[in-house]
Amino acid sequence: MADASVPTAAQGLLSVWHTYRIPVLFLSAVILAVHASRKSQPRLKTPDSSSVPSSPPPSSPVITEKPVEKRIEKKPAVKTNGPKRVQGKKPARSSGAGQAVESLTCIQPIIFYASLTGSTERYAQILLEDLRAAAQTLSDGEDSDRGLLAPQIHDLAYVDFDDYFTSAPKPPATAPGTRYVYCLLLPSYNIDTVINTFLSHLDETHNDFRIDTGSLSTLAGYTVFGFGDKENWPTEEEGFCSQATELDRWMAKLSGRKRAYPLGFGDVKSDAHDALREWSAGLQQTLGEMLKYGGLGEGIPGSGDALESDEEGEEEDDDGDENEAPAKNRKRNKGTVVDVEDIQMGDSSSPLPIDFTTVGQSGVTTTTTTATAKEMVPKTSPTYAALTKQGYTIVGSHSGVKICRWTKSALRGRGSCYKYSFYGIRSHLCMEATPSLSCSNKCIFCWRHGTNPVGTTWRWQVDSPELIFDGIKEGHYKKIKMMRGIPGVRAERFAEALRIRHCALSLVGEPIFYPHINRFLDLLHGDRISSFLVCNAQHPDQLQTLQRVTQLYVSIDASNREALRRIDRPLHRDFWERFQRCLDILREKRHVQRTVFRLTLVKGFNVDEEVSGYADLVEKALPCFVEIKGVTYCGTSTSAGAGLTMQNVPFYEEVAQFVEALHAELQRRGLGYGIAAEHAHSCCVLLASDRFHVDGKWHTRINYDRFFDLLEREKSLGTPFTPEDYMRETEEWAYWGKGGFDPNDERVYRKKKAKAEQ
Repeated sequence: MADASVPTAAQGLLSVWHTYRIPVLFLSAVILAVHASRKSQPRLKTPDSSSVPSSPPPSSPVITEKPVEKRIEKKPAVKTNGPKRVQGKKPARSSGAGQAVESLTCIQPIIFYASLTGSTERYAQILLEDLRAAAQTLSDGEDSDRGLLAPQIHDLAYVDFDDYFTSAPKPPATAPGTRYVYCLLLPSYNIDTVINTFLSHLDETHNDFRIDTGSLSTLAGYTVFGFGDKENWPTEEEGFCSQATELDRWMAKLSGRKRAYPLGFGDVKSDAHDALREWSAGLQQTLGEMLKYGGLGEGIPGSGDALESDEEGEEEDDDGDENEAPAKNRKRNKGTVVDVEDIQMGDSSSPLPIDFTTVGQSGVTTTTTTATAKEMVPKTSPTYAALTKQGYTIVGSHSGVKICRWTKSALRGRGSCYKYSFYGIRSHLCMEATPSLSCSNKCIFCWRHGTNPVGTTWRWQVDSPELIFDGIKEGHYKKIKMMRGIPGVRAERFAEALRIRHCALSLVGEPIFYPHINRFLDLLHGDRISSFLVCNAQHPDQLQTLQRVTQLYVSIDASNREALRRIDRPLHRDFWERFQRCLDILREKRHVQRTVFRLTLVKGFNVDEEVSGYADLVEKALPCFVEIKGVTYCGTSTSAGAGLTMQNVPFYEEVAQFVEALHAELQRRGLGYGIAAEHAHSCCVLLASDRFHVDGKWHTRINYDRFFDLLEREKSLGTPFTPEDYMRETEEWAYWGKGGFDPNDERVYRKKKAKAEQ
């Protein structure tokens, strides 16, 4: 019975399936279709007030939509550990140009130029006028939301590189859509100028791990035009516009290859003007297209094409023999990176720059310049021509001597400079010279803007101290002998002037920069010539190893970091730290050397409300003397370019007020300084430490014979001596309130007024 029932049950189920299979299959298909349609619907954003649709009509399937909307609202709050799922079409990757399209509304061109002889400056003015006209034309267009602003212009010699080339300027808050385009005009020289410093800055910025390698990528673009001399350097491989080419390469790296217009060249002896005008026209067209399309885009010639300068893509070019670099690249790489193996193998093809500012405590460096090191001031260079035109005699390749105007005045019995009132130096017995025409600052009040080399490392050939010593004496005596025919020269003083007694190492440049400064000082002292050395507080290692001098000056041109940066415009990035180290060294030397702070007051820069800051510096270094002198305006266009005018020259009454305020602050702190002497003619006042106030009288002058005797005894017997051992009493006519003019001389007034009225 059981066996018979099994097939009967199976047959019954089979019969039921055959009867209802069509409705079951249809219902299953409907259920699957509904489920699939719900799953395929896209996720909906939570509607805001602007996206909520109007109420649906009564016939709309409201009931079926509500559960879906409710489920979608809850789902974004669910957190998952997996990657975010992106649905829909993949968005296009935005580029730098795309970002510029969204933000650029105005273009601000900034023209930068470097000019040693003035020719590039004239070309920069031509470009300035062209862009001004273009700005006027584009501003009259239909699109009032976009425009070309009037161009700005800057001389690289007076620009703080950190302000423009470490990071790009930010647009003003009132016009956030303003973007900047750099237009750089650069000549190329085979001597060291501010251009070398500028290119080194770009190199350091690009390779500084603390700074983004594309730190100028916020620029709308850049473009470079180079000036060269094809007569002497026919091809780029031989140096034609080589520095402009290098600048173009660095700007491409720092800006993310935002070359707005291709690199242009002009030959100063043939087509420079026409080439610049043609290049300027193309640049103006590019600027117009940038305003029209909101950025460089892809269709503008040169946009993003950094390979126009070959070295930009050298890392990607691995073809060819690794030992056979192109001659062009070898030329450009010269002197930039020296492999350790090249040094060990004695590779002399590229001289290694020597930083004599960081020698060891012994003051001796084992590295010497190679025979291929170039001259600092070659005779064929515009630097040589400019300095000799100013009255310098260039000695060797990096030294100079010049007659001071006070020397001429003293020869005619018309008075010596403040050094005679303060220290007993007769100006006609003094030689003004320097063993290094190069400096590491670009001070706004320097008389030699753009004419002397600048740099932070000594990378030139080094002349011997003997050559310099003999050369500057010969040059000085020649200039003195030329004075014999000038009316008013006194015979006895002319005869005295033919025996140099003092040397002021303060002419131009940084004398402590010279690698063999100690040996040079030995030659001066061996001839019983006193040494007055002035340094700029930027070379602490050299200052530490400096041997004894008759008097050591340090220029203190500001009381805080920002003011020092604006006034001295130092090339060292760690200038403030170097400055502070030099003050510490002065404090250590104050009982060995006669140390002097030299404060140059520049109205509007370092005078107002800085008394307390200067007092802090005096308290830190405790110098023997503090000279406060008003800046001398040289009346050149370069000074005006640095922002210096006659309005920045303080009157003597203003200098006196500053001195009295500083003296009061030092007295309040109990530091023990007094106002010792003045020389009103030089607009200069001397504060002295109480160490030099003996028996109620000031002793700021120097007993020079005593100094040399003590120096010889120290060298032979090792007997040390202090500044107090060779001091001498100050003349009464030099005291504060007496004017400081030698009564044995005759004061000559240029303005024809009675002396009583003065």
